[in-house]
Amino acid sequence: MEPPVRPPLASLQDMAQMIDHALVKPELTCEQVVEGLELAKRCHVASATVRPCDIELAVRVLEGSPVRPASVSGFPHGSENTATKLYETRDLLRRGAKEIDMVVAISKLLSREFQHVQVELLQVSELCHKEGAVLKVILETGYLTDELKIIACRSAARAEVDFVQTATGFAPAEATIEDLKLLRKHLREEIGIKAAGLRTVDQVMEAYAAG
Repeated sequence: MEPPVRPPLASLQDMAQMIDHALVKPELTCEQVVEGLELAKRCHVASATVRPCDIELAVRVLEGSPVRPASVSGFPHGSENTATKLYETRDLLRRGAKEIDMVVAISKLLSREFQHVQVELLQVSELCHKEGAVLKVILETGYLTDELKIIACRSAARAEVDFVQTATGFAPAEATIEDLKLLRKHLREEIGIKAAGLRTVDQVMEAYAAG
């Protein structure tokens, strides 16, 4: 099934409102993080995602702006145990994060330990939604077969996550348009898809058309 035809973006501001400005590279200095946050404010993007150690800085810099402070849990490989992810998520929410990008337990998904994946998603989703925060689950599609991408989508849907994200940017390969179409086909319409690694207007428009 093809994704529904979407209305055209009317302005650059419409496009900006779909952007999550990521500031998660390990080599970024505090000064560079602040510069990135100020850029996010000037461009009126939807959110700015920082490393956990920078969340309080992000909350301060973004205060009074519509840009939502976000951070990451289980980043970048999803290898932490569930208790650790829950602690990290709870701490980030307590410090002011309004969105959480959590990496799925990639190794468990590849090992077909689907119950582990499902329970973890359910627990983190419940924690985020209890605090009014948005949960985006990163699948790292470059490591997954189409079958596992579909299973991950079903698990995410059962956990009522808000977004499924394609990649962290740290894997050998980023998502493709074919990945976006596959995810859209196997997710309810109310669950958004965050396409990682887009760098040009043309890429954004192509991803938008794919759903």
